[in-house]
Amino acid sequence: MNFLRRLIREEDAATAVEYAVLLALILMSIIAAIGTVGVGTGGLWSDINTELEAIF
Repeated sequence: MNFLRRLIREEDAATAVEYAVLLALILMSIIAAIGTVGVGTGGLWSDINTELEAIF
């Protein structure tokens, strides 16, 4: 219990929380970007597959 009280009073805890929030925002941005790129490239690969099937 003393550990929690000390952690709340110290500025290091606030800094750690700020870094955790920043990391979470960065990870959410990366995941959203990967999802967007994945949808775009999925259509591209589908088009390529269709063209290759038509050739062979």
